[in-house]
Amino acid sequence: MTYKDSLTQAMHQLAEDPKVVFIGYGIRCGGQAAGTLKGIPEAQLIETPVAENLMVALGIGLALKGYKPVVFIERFDFILNALDAIVNHLDKINTMSRGEFKPTMILRVVTGNRLKPLFTGETHTQDFSEAVAKMVTFPVIGLREAGQIGEQYAAAKARLVDTSTMLVEYKDLI
Repeated sequence: MTYKDSLTQAMHQLAEDPKVVFIGYGIRCGGQAAGTLKGIPEAQLIETPVAENLMVALGIGLALKGYKPVVFIERFDFILNALDAIVNHLDKINTMSRGEFKPTMILRVVTGNRLKPLFTGETHTQDFSEAVAKMVTFPVIGLREAGQIGEQYAAAKARLVDTSTMLVEYKDLI
């Protein structure tokens, strides 16, 4: 199975749970997350403006209401815009509220392509996995092989009762 097929299958397996919602820009129209969200019910797709901090904050709010957000950030480079929500809120609300609130989500983050079809530039291909992993207490996992995608997304969904997960995809592999 190809990398893209594995991603598509993992997204459709997540979508079997009606509490899973996908949040991001270009997920209802445009590229639909490189086509991996095609066929997902529209009620589970929340289109946002290009505003990564807003996307994560929306996910936190939905998680507090019992949903299981999957926030799609198409360019890892722009995670920097969302670090306040990720580091100071998503990762800390449970501790700050002394366990009263425990929002969790899956952060689906894509490192841009360097090889195909064209190099998209230095500001669209950075991988901040190591830096983010040092700032948060939840797992940050790179998906470098198609065979690990389904397993890692299933494990991330299972962890949603306790913690968030950031899964990093590599566009050159799609």
